[in-house]
Amino acid sequence: MKTARRGQHVLRGLRDIGSEPPHTVVSDRIQPATSDLIALRHAAEGLDLRATRVRSLQGQNYLSPFKGRGMEFDESRPYTPGDDIRRLDWRVTARTGKPHTKLFREERERPVIIAVDYRPAMFFATQGSFKSVVAARCAALLAWRAAQQGDRLGGFIFSQQEHWEGRPRLGSAATLHFLQQLATRGQIDRQPAEREANPGAFNKAVARLRRVARPGSLIVLISDFRHLGASAEAHLAQLSRHNELVLIFVYDPLEAHLPPAGQYRVAEHERELTLDTRSERARSGYAERFSRRQNRIQHLCLRHRMIFLPCATNDDPLLRLQQGLRLRQP
Repeated sequence: MKTARRGQHVLRGLRDIGSEPPHTVVSDRIQPATSDLIALRHAAEGLDLRATRVRSLQGQNYLSPFKGRGMEFDESRPYTPGDDIRRLDWRVTARTGKPHTKLFREERERPVIIAVDYRPAMFFATQGSFKSVVAARCAALLAWRAAQQGDRLGGFIFSQQEHWEGRPRLGSAATLHFLQQLATRGQIDRQPAEREANPGAFNKAVARLRRVARPGSLIVLISDFRHLGASAEAHLAQLSRHNELVLIFVYDPLEAHLPPAGQYRVAEHERELTLDTRSERARSGYAERFSRRQNRIQHLCLRHRMIFLPCATNDDPLLRLQQGLRLRQP
């Protein structure tokens, strides 16, 4: 579905076939509002982004919650029995003639980059809110929580034709600026006229994200992952080597399963179309294609230690984030 107008007609059409869409098609279900995203500030306190941090063994049995550039050199001190010899400071040892050990400290501010997909297919829903709105709400919740935990927030919003970048910064001002960009760029009247899909847009966005992300970052990519190809998978795998990645897969229930067997009327612009789902083979094939797509993303995450978090358009984003992040082992 490529335009918001078309998506609204699908909602109307599904109301005819007895599904359960929103009672009214209101603007906050088809495009995000800055005020609504700001209002999620207190709800975000129920999240814990620290649970996503990979723990890796450091010197002297110290467990760091950081990955990549998570530890910074602090100072050297004389060697004491029990110190890890891999942490010896050979320069100071050579200069003083006595063995010295390097001490490290945690980076107190971690870059958190939230990337949001606003390509045309995201402006669609048959239940709940548009995928773009669900993505914006997930992004807002994570952005507020990052600010509350003292992390530096960076934003990355991409469409089929362009992208916006916000460098990681501290404070509420950075969060508010990001939310404003989410709301402004999520307006349906800003979306270009319907055109052929550009399969390379997703790969281009992920490649750019890889170039701008600093090692040791938490990167959250919120998308429906259409046109996820081998090249994009390779970029994500490389990103995961020195960063913590969370992939939030946003989808509409109709994308997962066709309605029960029957013939349905669906309105599209001024036309009425017929959706025939009486073929068991067609329904099972449709569901299998979606399952393969979801499994591909999930297996990518398993192979490269990313977090996989599915979120349907009729799910509560806060609840899904709470459940998904809790599954990560500390």
